Amino acid sequence: MASSLSTTECAHSGRRSERFGLGFVLTVAPGALWIILFLLAPSILVIAMAFLSNGDYGSPHLPMTLDAFRRVLGFSVLGWSNGNLMTLWRSLVQSATATVATILVAYPLAFFIVSRRSYLRPLLLLMVILPSWTNQVIRTYAWMELLAPDTSLSHLAQESGLIAPHMGLFPSDFAIFLGLIYNYLPYMVLPLYAAVEKLDWTIVEAGRDLYASGYRLFWHTVFPQTLPGLLAGIILVAIPAFGNFVVPQMLGGNKFLMLGNLIANQFTSTPDWPYGAALALVMLCFTFAGLFAFRRVARRMGREEGQIL
Repeated sequence: MASSLSTTECAHSGRRSERFGLGFVLTVAPGALWIILFLLAPSILVIAMAFLSNGDYGSPHLPMTLDAFRRVLGFSVLGWSNGNLMTLWRSLVQSATATVATILVAYPLAFFIVSRRSYLRPLLLLMVILPSWTNQVIRTYAWMELLAPDTSLSHLAQESGLIAPHMGLFPSDFAIFLGLIYNYLPYMVLPLYAAVEKLDWTIVEAGRDLYASGYRLFWHTVFPQTLPGLLAGIILVAIPAFGNFVVPQMLGGNKFLMLGNLIANQFTSTPDWPYGAALALVMLCFTFAGLFAFRRVARRMGREEGQIL
């Protein structure tokens, strides 16, 4: 009797394990295959390509070498140049300033949407998201038309003395800055809106009861609660803005080179695939370093605000 029960239990356990294994494969395998094919495999290919030599028409070939990384550092047959370092610095500054400006615009906009009636909020969110349904190239072309020399915006800037007569706001660093904010604003508004909508207003009222107002009230009661949404928004904005090449290429008029443009050029107009792969690795390293540093800062700020609250 006991042995038969033990055999039955083992059989049921085996069938449960088989069902669990089948369910695990059916649910996890598609996502794992997608990651392997479209994330892991291309990354390995780029890493391997960066250590190869530059062949005919920019194609990589053996033997393996570090020449691409020497060129990234600015060393070439003509000596050392700081051009790549300046391009990297320009990309970092442009990405950081665009992210900060996006935050300054997204916070009031998120609070404005949350303060509207419930039936209006989906419509307002749709208006924020709607431009992103159009291709980024088309949206950038629209800004080229708006910032051209003969437009009202350029005339206003000319009359204000901000730009020279008969000049336009495009191409310029300002046009790139404006284009980045416009393209990535929805990615900052949506996570901030989700965080603001869940605000515990009793904490805000407690801060007011303790005579906090203005900046201190926001910093100690609102900011800690919206920090997760802010962190998500910064990641969604800063990373693509750092590597963006469409906006600088079109609104910069090919005069303001950024890292994304430099990488794209190595695979198109001036083909040098190993050099482009090495530049892409450098961009990835800076991206991961920035994410790691920002995560540590956000955690520390979250702990400090938690202790205060």
